[in-house]
Amino acid sequence: MALSDFIAELESLASDAQSAFDAAADPDALEVARVEFLGAKAGRLKAVQKGMGKVDKADKPAAGQKLNAVKQSIESAFEASTKRLACGESGGATEAFDPTVPGRPFRLGHLHPITQTIERMKEIMGRLGFTAVEGPEIEDDWHNFEALNIPLSHPARDPLDNFYLGVAENGSEVGGQGSGTTRAAHGPDGKPLLLRSQTSTVQIRVMEDTEPPVRIVSLGRVYRPDTADATHYPMFHQIEGLLIDKQVTMADLKSVLRMFCQAYYGEQEDVHVRFRTSFFPFTEPSVEVDINWQGGWMEIGGAGMVDPNVLRAVGYDPEEVSGFAFGMGVERIAMRQHGIRDIRDLYANDVRFLSQF
Repeated sequence: MALSDFIAELESLASDAQSAFDAAADPDALEVARVEFLGAKAGRLKAVQKGMGKVDKADKPAAGQKLNAVKQSIESAFEASTKRLACGESGGATEAFDPTVPGRPFRLGHLHPITQTIERMKEIMGRLGFTAVEGPEIEDDWHNFEALNIPLSHPARDPLDNFYLGVAENGSEVGGQGSGTTRAAHGPDGKPLLLRSQTSTVQIRVMEDTEPPVRIVSLGRVYRPDTADATHYPMFHQIEGLLIDKQVTMADLKSVLRMFCQAYYGEQEDVHVRFRTSFFPFTEPSVEVDINWQGGWMEIGGAGMVDPNVLRAVGYDPEEVSGFAFGMGVERIAMRQHGIRDIRDLYANDVRFLSQF
């Protein structure tokens, strides 16, 4: 066989293979074309390769080079078509684009109802002049209790009512306090460590590093070892506000809470706020805050004037400055707003439930 005839046969084979691979509209059609041209036993490339024996001996080197080049070209064409189909493209005639046909809508997610509530609270308090701040969720005994005027004898410090942290005797693991193989974990100052039970710890940290006036809200997760039921959960969220300045009075506290409640609930109905005498170690006087909701009164949190002992603990002079603080449960407000009866529904991660909000 003349070298020119052999080369012409190879070029025709390469052209046919390229056309077949380009025309394949799906993986099955592409596999049929692959077997036809690259099949190990009956492929057309294999058949042409057998013709090498008929080429003159002097022309065999040139024929072999051309054969290898055509083989690589066919294999490259096959790989390109494989990638094309993997990307969802078709080798056949494409359907004409019709700009009048409605597009496919994107499936959009949305914020969790707890996050929605937090963002709404931050926006309202921001309009009232309060800056949102955050703090650590692992706290020491000083910031969680002592600086907040909670004495050692107070039941709120009971180890059974808090998540105190423990560390393995070899120091390699962190675990719950009370196990025979663990000891209490302490911070650099030697104070016991625990998961914070209130976001008031953030207020202490801000006051320690900030000169008055202070006007902040702290929002975040808190932890208490409550048994999970319809109204309790071992992890929940709080919002706490703090205002420290000269000549701050109880009237200022009432005005801020009334404006907050009116802004948050006022679009749904006329909101009335009432204050009931109460007691908290870190405020004096202290009040419980209720709002009129759907024909009854709903407690939304506690508040009061910052106790002078708390001011002294952070280096403030109670004779020069005063202030108020308030705290509210985020889940309680979200549940009342959306008619949710079981707090566990908020953390079940059921898309059918969450998609309602």
